[in-house]
Amino acid sequence: METKIEEAVRVLNQGGIIIFPTDTAFGIGCRLDNEEAIQKLFEVRKRPVSQATPILVCSVEMAKEYVLEIPETVIQALIKPFWPGALTVVLKANIDKVPPLVRGGGETVGVRMPNHQTILEVIKTVGVPVLGPSANFHGDNTPYEFKDLNPKLISLVDYVLTGECPVKKPSTVVDCAKSPWEILRQGAIEVKI
Repeated sequence: METKIEEAVRVLNQGGIIIFPTDTAFGIGCRLDNEEAIQKLFEVRKRPVSQATPILVCSVEMAKEYVLEIPETVIQALIKPFWPGALTVVLKANIDKVPPLVRGGGETVGVRMPNHQTILEVIKTVGVPVLGPSANFHGDNTPYEFKDLNPKLISLVDYVLTGECPVKKPSTVVDCAKSPWEILRQGAIEVKI
C-alpha cells in the first residue's frame, strides 16, 4: 500500500487530481492550496461554481488552520464522538486559506475527518487538506464501490487509489456556522441537535 500512497501524494503535490476511497464513498480531490487544480476539479466534475465542496483533514489541529474557530460545544457534541467518521461539520472558513471556489463563494466550509487509513495517510503526508466531494459527475449517483465509478471520470483524473468504502452511505452534514445548528443532510451518522 505504501507505494500507492506515495504515488497519490506525488500526483497531488504536482497539482494533479486523484480518486480515492473514504469510509463513506469514493471521493475525488486535489490539494486545497492549489487553485488551478481546484478549478480543474470543478471542470472535471461539471460542478456548479456556486456549490461549495467539503474538505478532508487528518486531524482537528489541521481543521483549526482552515476555519475561524471550532467552538468547544462543536468539539464536545460532534467532533469528539464522531471523528474520524461520517460527519461533515460546516464552520466559518478562514477565507485567507480556503479559496472562494471551495466555499461556493460563501464564508463557510464543510470539514470532515474520514475514518479511512489510506486517505488519512495521504492527507497527513501532503500536509494540507484535500478536497473531498464524491467521485461522480455532478448529478450522477454517488459511487460506494469501485465498480460504481464512471470510466469516463476515471479517464479524466491523474491517479486512482483503489480500496473499500465500508460505510457506503453519505456523511451527515451539520451546519455549525449558524445558531441553532442545522442538519443539512442526515447521512450515515444519526445526530440529534
